[in-house]
Amino acid sequence: MAQFASFLAFTALVAIYSGWKLRKDRLDTSDGYFLGGRSLTGVVIAGSMLLTNISTEHLVGMNGSAYKNGAIIIAWEVTSALALVAAALYFAPRYLKMGLTTIPQFLERRFDGMTRTIIALLLIISFVATLLPIVLYTGAINIESIFEISALLNVSKAEGLWITVIVVGTVGAVYAIFGGLKMVAYTDTINGFGLLLAGLAVPILALWDIGDGNLWAGLEAVFRNAPEKFSVISWEPSVGEGARMSILPFDVLFTGLIINQLYFWAMHQSIIQRALGAVSLKEAQKGLLFTGVLKILIPLVIVLPGIIGFYYFGDSLYGAQDTVYPALLKRVLPYWMAGFFVAVVMGAILSTFNSALNSAATLFSLGIYKRYIFRDASEKRLVWMGKMTSALLAVFAITVAPFVAEAPEGLYQLLQQLNGIFFIPMATVILAGFFFPKVSATGAKAGLLFGLCFYVLLYFILKVNLHFVHIWGLEFVLNLLVMHLVSMVYPPKTTFSIQDIGVVDLAQWKYAKGLSLFLVVVTLAVYVLLGQVG
Repeated sequence: MAQFASFLAFTALVAIYSGWKLRKDRLDTSDGYFLGGRSLTGVVIAGSMLLTNISTEHLVGMNGSAYKNGAIIIAWEVTSALALVAAALYFAPRYLKMGLTTIPQFLERRFDGMTRTIIALLLIISFVATLLPIVLYTGAINIESIFEISALLNVSKAEGLWITVIVVGTVGAVYAIFGGLKMVAYTDTINGFGLLLAGLAVPILALWDIGDGNLWAGLEAVFRNAPEKFSVISWEPSVGEGARMSILPFDVLFTGLIINQLYFWAMHQSIIQRALGAVSLKEAQKGLLFTGVLKILIPLVIVLPGIIGFYYFGDSLYGAQDTVYPALLKRVLPYWMAGFFVAVVMGAILSTFNSALNSAATLFSLGIYKRYIFRDASEKRLVWMGKMTSALLAVFAITVAPFVAEAPEGLYQLLQQLNGIFFIPMATVILAGFFFPKVSATGAKAGLLFGLCFYVLLYFILKVNLHFVHIWGLEFVLNLLVMHLVSMVYPPKTTFSIQDIGVVDLAQWKYAKGLSLFLVVVTLAVYVLLGQVG
């Protein structure tokens, strides 16, 4: 009973606070619904970006990978800080200067309307086909493990997971449909700090238990048990035999990984939409760089517990690595705290789920519905269509979620492999739009089509012995080559320049460059200090 009480108390607190903050907001305009009225501040942006990114595919998937493969998985997190520096110093000033609501709007101005539409459709497909189902399923695993829904309802475990997916997906859809981006951002901020507190409590309680009341002694015991697990550098093969089964070889950090990180943090609609909703450039930069600080710290929540799990369980769960984190929770969390943790986990699920729904609704309503279906749609009509889009996509994601259970390298690895289909081609087009003025609209579309086909052909059909992140890097270079070759035959018809439309104050945050330098130094220090451990 105490579990449910703490669960309901925290969940109610988040809902009441968010509803109170939105009591005076207008949610019947496109800016109000899709961008939070361009009123988001740095702390809200950082909390929302973190929780939009960190969900149960990280808590379950990355801890499961760390349990089996060690701290090499940390690269997905700490290198994010470098991409966030680029987002804060280069991309955000230009996005806000143009007054963008969506990233595809930039592509229309730089290339043409068809390029915008293709990217918008690909983004929507990527949300529904990869991110949303995996987020819901990993969340259901966690909640089922702690609350044992199947036993409570006297149904099979599979049925319990289905029920949990339906309930969580429905609640998430309600938040996204009725509250818009600002509701999502406020709930994210509270849940984000709750996640940090609850997530840090897991390794602290575990180390306290292992060290008999001494955290440092507990950490030493975990380290002595498997020092190799703490190394952040992997010498797995990235080319040739065994490359396809490797988790994250060190050399891939210098090829496709940096392109993926740059796309996700500086160009991905569900992430950068928070910065687009900032009240000023200063607040956008604060939010992006504060997020970079949090990403440096977050491995304590989504990597260290997995390594501690190896201390407790040995290699007994190697065949079921995505059950490690839930098993650790049941072992170390006090009974009264379990409900609070599930509320936070549910908040993390809802955040990523809501954000993707809101972004998909924004892309469809403004980029497709208004352009091709109902050109004279009113603001209220666009908001209504956004709500309908969110509802339909939520139903589809709920239906698909339970079918992602079989992932031999783990759910987080599966998510990254699937993301490669969409992320790199879209990143190439956006980067070409900024840095290569000779690339035309025809060249951009040719490169986009080539990239989509290239990755699917090499990784899923031909199954070449090359790590999928290296394929990203190769794909990026070839995409640019194809774009330039086609653009030589079909050159640009106009010259593009970024115009300031005066939407927000564009004064830079005075500490932006200093904090950026700090994040770069800390990222490098992580690899210098932990690179030779074990």
